[in-house]
Amino acid sequence: MKLVHSLFTAVHAVIALLFALAALTLVWIAARTAWNVWSGGLDADATLHMVQALGILASGVVALQIAQTVVEEEVVRDAHISGPTRVRRFLSRFLVVLVVALAIEGLVATFKAQEDPASLLYSSALIVAVGALLAGWGAFIHLNRSAEELEPEAMQEAKGEDRKMRE
Repeated sequence: MKLVHSLFTAVHAVIALLFALAALTLVWIAARTAWNVWSGGLDADATLHMVQALGILASGVVALQIAQTVVEEEVVRDAHISGPTRVRRFLSRFLVVLVVALAIEGLVATFKAQEDPASLLYSSALIVAVGALLAGWGAFIHLNRSAEELEPEAMQEAKGEDRKMRE
């Protein structure tokens, strides 16, 4: 059984590495896009291209955060996400970067809608989706808090692991 567990840990490490490489690639693309805007002069399309670069950069942050979460939760801590505290923390780390990325994509779509008003529906749908994600996330945290109160030892264990991660 330890061999299977070690195999899963290794697979998680490889997945985290792939997410990190994708994040670095996205950061590079965003930097190159921004540089092209700056070096090409600030024309009428500069705002749209810079906001697109921000969207790509936010996607890179999402990928890097996912890599960090997988490494911390599955490789370093070797934690199994089963308790309410771990689930809340894992989902919150993921959702915060997802909401930011979608909000930036909504901003990009709004800028594009200035040129093509027919695409305003798409940008509106993205912004509504961000609101729905935030509302659902808030409801999840509120409901999860009650479950955490039933298992205070799980919260203490998670806090103890946090102290180990900082050392």
